[in-house]
Amino acid sequence: MDLLNTLVDKGLRRELPTREEALAVLATSDDDVLDVVAAAGRVRRQWFGRRVKLNYLVNLKSGLCPEDCSYCSQRLGSTAGILKYTWLKPDEASQAAAAGLAGGAKRVCLVASGRGPTDRDVDRVAGTIKAIKDQNEGVEVCACLGLLSDGQAERLREAGADAYNHNLNTSEGTYGEITTTHTYADRVDTVQKAHAAGLSACSGLIAGMGESDEDLVDVVFSLRELDPDSVPVNFLIPVEGTPLAKEWNLTPQRCLRILAMVRFVCPDVEVRIAGGREVHLRTMQPLALHLANSIFLGDYLTTEGQAGKADLEMIADAGFEVEGAEQVTLPEHRATAGGGCGSHAGGGCGSHEGGGCGSHEDSGCGSHTGGGVCGSAPASTPASAATPAAAVGEARTDLVAVRRRGAGTDLAPNA
Repeated sequence: MDLLNTLVDKGLRRELPTREEALAVLATSDDDVLDVVAAAGRVRRQWFGRRVKLNYLVNLKSGLCPEDCSYCSQRLGSTAGILKYTWLKPDEASQAAAAGLAGGAKRVCLVASGRGPTDRDVDRVAGTIKAIKDQNEGVEVCACLGLLSDGQAERLREAGADAYNHNLNTSEGTYGEITTTHTYADRVDTVQKAHAAGLSACSGLIAGMGESDEDLVDVVFSLRELDPDSVPVNFLIPVEGTPLAKEWNLTPQRCLRILAMVRFVCPDVEVRIAGGREVHLRTMQPLALHLANSIFLGDYLTTEGQAGKADLEMIADAGFEVEGAEQVTLPEHRATAGGGCGSHAGGGCGSHEGGGCGSHEDSGCGSHTGGGVCGSAPASTPASAATPAAAVGEARTDLVAVRRRGAGTDLAPNA
């Protein structure tokens, strides 16, 4: 297919595709999906080899958010039955992070619901960053706290944060249909503040909210212009109790085409599969590793994810390897370009999601609704084995499980 050959050549040269080419990727048929994956996989291997970076979310403060983001289980007016608690103490957050780090994660993403942090909140998070870094040499820490005020990004950087996550989520043209309590421009401003402070910027999107192909291309081109180190791709999990609870628009093939389009537009950045992979990619998750070079390990902010052991087995079985703490995530030309994350092995970041976060949660973290509502089957049952196969387009509410373990509970986390 001439389109794919052209896109591979451009990706290997870090050249921006045209909007028409990006739209054409989304318009390919299911019959061509393996060709699309193979083409985008060549670009992924050029810049990231077969490494997969693992990230781990810690929800520092759950629920009780004054913002009205329609996708989020922590939003104002949400009736979702999620965990609700105020700020974790630094030692509690450090203990929660330890589980993910023991499972192979190299980045901890500290997330808190809310419009944005107060200066006192920044002090709290600074203490948490210190506690985590004191106990884990070389760990990367990304903060995801919402909209930043002047000077706050610099204070987080001084406290030891490596990265900051704040997602654009959707196109500027449709943003007002998803959220009314802040603007698209507010989100762009926060990403720019993180950049200016020397933090590795992480910003991504949520697919499946009823947007058009044009909207998806618009937001990904906007992200390319912002030039984050990490782009988390969330797939909406329609959580009961939120305005988008009935939006089941994605198929595994659609998700693969979206990830491929992101890789072609952002060839040399960390593309992270964030919230919703278990629910929408399901048994096609291993194919997505040929497109993205980063995932979240274990649970998300307010929902359960695939068992950490299953994640590690999936990576190994697909022929990939977990990225080590000593390895720099980003290609050399990005890692050495100006003091952000990933500028050196071992200490700094190495990418970024939400990273920083990566969950699509309210304050814009890298994972998806409700903190990345990537619910899977209860306990450690593989999502693919939880229930009989469903028809294409059928709502898979059986795959959405509210998190009842880990941070904010007395139960061990999933990692």
